[in-house]
Amino acid sequence: MSVFGSTNLVLLDSIARIDSAAAGRVVVSGSHGGASAAKFVLDVGIKPLIVFYNDAGGGKDDAGIIALNLLAGIGVPCATYSHLSARIGDAADGHENGVVTHANALAKALGVNEGLRVADLVARLLVRP
Repeated sequence: MSVFGSTNLVLLDSIARIDSAAAGRVVVSGSHGGASAAKFVLDVGIKPLIVFYNDAGGGKDDAGIIALNLLAGIGVPCATYSHLSARIGDAADGHENGVVTHANALAKALGVNEGLRVADLVARLLVRP
């Protein structure tokens, strides 16, 4: 897991690498936002400040973005960024170039909305008191 200094930003090419150090931090993952990816956050038993996933194009029956609802169920803000804006599996690219496509109500309460850049949102979230 890559934690960047004291910025509280965690970049994970694969959400499978999440651990307890992500508690209270902004997590940008290169993984899709499917049920299997959400399970890693659910299983680690912590609450990140927010988790960003790649939307993987949405998928059949919104399979690529179901993490939005699953993480909302445990009180974790979650958003996805477009697979057309950043490479799947590349958290740094998601952070630098991702554009939000979906956000759960908890993320929206933090000011995360569709069409905004992940990098801009992360910068704003990291300076919150």
